[in-house]
Amino acid sequence: MAIWRPDPSFYPSPRLAMKAPPERLAFVASFDPARQQPDALAVVDVDPASAGYGQIVGTTQMPQRGDELHHFGWNACSSCLCPNAPHPHVERRYLVVPGLRSSRIHILDTKPDPRAPQLVKTIAPAELAEKTGYTRPHTVHCGPGGIYVTALGDAEGKEPGGIFVIDHESFEPLGRWEVERGPQRLSYDGWWHLGYDTMVTSEWGTPDTFENGLIPQLLLGARYGRRLHFWSFTRRRHLQEIDFGADYQLVFELRPAHDPTKAYGFVNCVLGLKDLSSSIWTWYRDGERWAVRKVIDIPAEPADPGQLPPILKDFKAVPPLATDIDLSLDDRFLYVACWGTGELRQYAVSDPFAPRLTGAVRIGGILARAPHPGAPGKRLNGGPQMVEVSRDGRRVYFTNSLYGAIDAQFYPDGIAGWMVKLDADPAGGIAFDPRFFVDWPDDRRPHQIRLDGGDCSSDSYCYP
Repeated sequence: MAIWRPDPSFYPSPRLAMKAPPERLAFVASFDPARQQPDALAVVDVDPASAGYGQIVGTTQMPQRGDELHHFGWNACSSCLCPNAPHPHVERRYLVVPGLRSSRIHILDTKPDPRAPQLVKTIAPAELAEKTGYTRPHTVHCGPGGIYVTALGDAEGKEPGGIFVIDHESFEPLGRWEVERGPQRLSYDGWWHLGYDTMVTSEWGTPDTFENGLIPQLLLGARYGRRLHFWSFTRRRHLQEIDFGADYQLVFELRPAHDPTKAYGFVNCVLGLKDLSSSIWTWYRDGERWAVRKVIDIPAEPADPGQLPPILKDFKAVPPLATDIDLSLDDRFLYVACWGTGELRQYAVSDPFAPRLTGAVRIGGILARAPHPGAPGKRLNGGPQMVEVSRDGRRVYFTNSLYGAIDAQFYPDGIAGWMVKLDADPAGGIAFDPRFFVDWPDDRRPHQIRLDGGDCSSDSYCYP
């Protein structure tokens, strides 16, 4: 008699997930900014004992051009063990890979050969729009009951953006998630506090405000996203909106505490209009309501206007452009990627209201063009952008491209792609692994990273 057992990469708690075996492969979105050839999913060897360490060892090409592969995720993860919606016999097997520009969603099977994921299904843009009312899929999270995908546009690419759900076995789009939307119109990221029955969503803008690059008039006019929205997760109803104010633009990545008994999380604000700074905010439970508090300010760095790209010349400074963050599974360290200045920062955040800077490295940057120790003579462009942390917190990976049309605004001479790895000290501190520098193929750029077996932004947990 066969006995069904949960996928061994599912863990009931983040404490147990931290004891998982180290990752051996990384899956990386690899897109063509010129849209002249199909995008691809690259597979990178991250096993230090392997002869292929730090190299691209597999590539799966998409069937059509123009996808702009962006944020992708697994079909299933540790949330399948939650008691309110248990699906313990679903496998972490398929990668759900959306095209942000094309609105196509690709389903790739990693089980036959993880170094050569196989495309097994494509959800066409017309089907997605018909069944969900949304386009421009952005962020994928596996959760209780299905795959949750944020979308930046409605069926016509206008507002409101929102969330739709895909079945995690058949990959059929099930429909719009929201029952009562309330005032929410813009969309970006979406994640949750399962222990508090709360969904949180953030904001960017509608596709016409970013697909050809950021629009300075809209940015300076505070027309991009600046709000967080809090929802009842199971009732799918909007409960509360928090407006950060007109000085704060592009409220992006949501990183709730992994411990489901903790009612707080972190979000990055990419740009402060007064001084071009970036900021990190903590949201938290305040009685029966949610509240936010700014806990980190990262200032812009003065610069010679003659050395700056046109979009920044009048400001005489390089903004940090903190475009991504990630939180270690033990909720002790927050990583902040400063794509403009080329800095990756590590903060101790055991006290989420009093972060303490514990490490920083420099690579690339609009002006610095700082090299990597593995390629010391090479001036690099782009900067730390999509960051991912291993489950045990010992390794930090990141790539250097944000979005094709926006890359060109801040790095007008083009971005040569790369992926690097840091070693993280459990007591605090980070340093480059000199053996790990992936020089990306010239015809593509790297974006989001997923680690085999899970990582610090792939899973959510119902037990502490």
